[in-house]
Amino acid sequence: MTAPISSAIVRSRRWALAWLAGVCAPALAHDFKAGALVIDHPYATPTPPGARTGAVYFRTLKNTGREADRLLGARTPAAASVEIHRSTMDGDVMRMRQIDALALPAGAEIKVRHGGELHLMLVDLKAPLKEGERFPIWLRFERAGEREVMVWVQQPRDGGAVPA
Repeated sequence: MTAPISSAIVRSRRWALAWLAGVCAPALAHDFKAGALVIDHPYATPTPPGARTGAVYFRTLKNTGREADRLLGARTPAAASVEIHRSTMDGDVMRMRQIDALALPAGAEIKVRHGGELHLMLVDLKAPLKEGERFPIWLRFERAGEREVMVWVQQPRDGGAVPA
C-alpha cells in the first residue's frame, strides 16, 4: 500500500514543480514583443557617480516577420535623450557615431551587446545607473510602433555575455 502513496506524492510534486515553472517563468523572462519584433533582455551597465552618459544594450533584437522594420529612436525618464550609436574602427581608433535608425531586416537577429558595435546612448543621465535597478525605455519602430520595455542595470560577465 505504500507504493501507491509514494507514487501519488511523486506525481503531486511533479505537478507542483511544473505549475511553479509555468507561473515563475514569465516573471523571470526578460523579453518583450512589438508586432513581429522580439526585444530580448534589455540591459544597461552601471555608471560611476557623476557620469553624464550611459548605454542600453539587448541580448538580441529579432525580427520574426516577413517585412523589414527599423528602430527609429527611444526615450526614457532616466536621461534627457537617447541616441542610436554605431562604433567602428578607423585605423587604430574606435569611433562612435550617432545613426538615424537601426535596420531590422525580415528574419534577422541583431546583437546589441556590451562591447559590440551597436548601443543606445543615454545622454545627460538624471542619476547614476546602479546595479540591480530597473528603468523603463520606450522604443519607437517604423512598423511595430512604440513599445515600453524594462531595462535592468547589471554588470555583464564579460564583453559580450549577458547574465541570464
